[in-house]
Amino acid sequence: MGERQRSRRGKRTEAQISFNMSRVRSSGSRIERMLEEALRKAGVRPKKQAAIVGRPDFVFRAARVAVFCDSHFWHGYKWKERKHEIKSNRKFWLEKIQHNIKRDRYVNRTLRRAGWLVVRFWQHQILHSPSKCAAKVKQVVTARRTGLI
Repeated sequence: MGERQRSRRGKRTEAQISFNMSRVRSSGSRIERMLEEALRKAGVRPKKQAAIVGRPDFVFRAARVAVFCDSHFWHGYKWKERKHEIKSNRKFWLEKIQHNIKRDRYVNRTLRRAGWLVVRFWQHQILHSPSKCAAKVKQVVTARRTGLI
């Protein structure tokens, strides 16, 4: 049986799960690429993956704006309802995603205390309207640069 095939009971093998997880990108995801393209069309050029707390997907240093693109699964979208959908390796995934949620809160708090404005978009927001998300970022960056916020 090949590495990418399922076991007899239709469940994924450890090798398949490992293979799938090895393909998950920490940066350059589809939603990041979509938002980056929309930002460029809107006339704003962000720095990507800046080395500040939380490693935001996009940063506007002069305006001190950090932008995050959060996928539903990894960042716990509607977590109270959706956590019940996880069936396999439940303990691991519940702990992992709950830790991610706590880390996101910590990053938001830390950046705000350091004078950064944090903007987060959920996956569905970017997929539905990347240009609307880009317009919001442009508005916030412009307002910060001109001292309005």
